[in-house]
Amino acid sequence: MTDCYYCNKEKEAFLIENDVAAGYYDESPSSPGHFLIITKRHTPDFFGMTPEEQQGVNDLLMQAKALVDKEHGPDAYNIGANCGPAAGQSVRHAHFHLIPRYKGDVENPRGGVRNIMK
Repeated sequence: MTDCYYCNKEKEAFLIENDVAAGYYDESPSSPGHFLIITKRHTPDFFGMTPEEQQGVNDLLMQAKALVDKEHGPDAYNIGANCGPAAGQSVRHAHFHLIPRYKGDVENPRGGVRNIMK
């Protein structure tokens, strides 16, 4: 897919990767240390992924957490994936957000990702 943002992502941006997925710091972070994991194969969202891709993404989420823990020391995390335009997915390529959370980043964190951004 020549017009897909993630398919055209510069490989040099990847900080972690395996055979099926790769990850890097989000260019428009919701919080310090916001990390993205993308599939290497173009597929619209989580529901189009193979079991191998799902496992590969999971493995990279764990690696990303270790990296973000070391570099940013957050207090907690949200993990998210938007699946489809009605869910807010703006790039139709499977990708996953690892969003670090910090005590006091919002007044009341109840509701999780609903309260990160206004």
